[in-house]
Amino acid sequence: MAAISLGPSPARRDALARRIRLLVAATITYNVIEAVVALTAGTIASSTALVGFGLDSVIEVSSAAAVAWQFSARDHAVRDAREKSTLRIIAVSFFALAAYITFDAVRALAGTSEADRSIPGIVIAALSLAIMPFLSAAQRRAGRELGSASAVADSKQTLLCTYLSAVLLVGLVLNATLGWSWADPIAALVIAAIAVKEGRDAWQGNGCCAPTAQAAPAGAAAAEADPCGCTPGCTRCS
Repeated sequence: MAAISLGPSPARRDALARRIRLLVAATITYNVIEAVVALTAGTIASSTALVGFGLDSVIEVSSAAAVAWQFSARDHAVRDAREKSTLRIIAVSFFALAAYITFDAVRALAGTSEADRSIPGIVIAALSLAIMPFLSAAQRRAGRELGSASAVADSKQTLLCTYLSAVLLVGLVLNATLGWSWADPIAALVIAAIAVKEGRDAWQGNGCCAPTAQAAPAGAAAAEADPCGCTPGCTRCS
């Protein structure tokens, strides 16, 4: 017995594209504010972790801007044609972020600088930890339904910002209360490894495949589909 997957209707695709544009706009707006606060607070407190977090926000803006550029096209064919370029931009953003985090973490572990406590840094990290998961989840759902690998990849970039927010918050709190300056760079190295993996997936185009009107087995193939709905026969997932 076969299950027919028709994918979203044209009207639904347009609605999902509008939703993604709004989510991307919200992400860009928040990250600009986040970058200004983090870079300013990091400079004042001589905190490499805060400065790195601010630069991550700048990278997140570039990733979201790439998706905004892709979805600025009203025509589905044009959006699809821009998908590969958008994924490349997102992948490079992940790699650049991983490189900076690694450099910053190694420098912090080497003890080249000691940061002062930063209350503004703690506040912006806590806000990001509360806001970013919702933006990431909403964009990921819309991207998966639409079959957009770039939208899903950008949602992962936002989710990575959530992880960084948690790492930064823990590091700033431990540094402010117990003086454990080594906690943040150790966790940051784990985040860098995740960023490399996500960057590789984005470069290869892994994430989602566009919904098609092809018949698919209701049993084994459906069970093997990934969370984006990709089945073993989908070329976009290879």
